[in-house]
Amino acid sequence: MATNLAIDDRLMNEALRVGGERTKKDTVTQALREYVQRRKQVGIIDLFGKIDFDPKYDHKRQRRRP
Repeated sequence: MATNLAIDDRLMNEALRVGGERTKKDTVTQALREYVQRRKQVGIIDLFGKIDFDPKYDHKRQRRRP
C-alpha cells in the first residue's frame, strides 16, 4: 500500500542508524513490527494474576519422554 508520511528527518536518520536497515521502507516496516509486538505483550501482561494455576502441577514431568 502506497502511503505518504511526513516523518521527522532526525528521527528517521537515527532509526536508520540504530536499526541497521538499508532503506527507509525497511526501517518503517521493522518499526511497525516491533510496535505491534510490544502492544501484544501489553495484553499478555494484563493477564498476570488473572490465570489460576495448580501448585501441584509438575512441568518437569511433562518434559520427560516415556
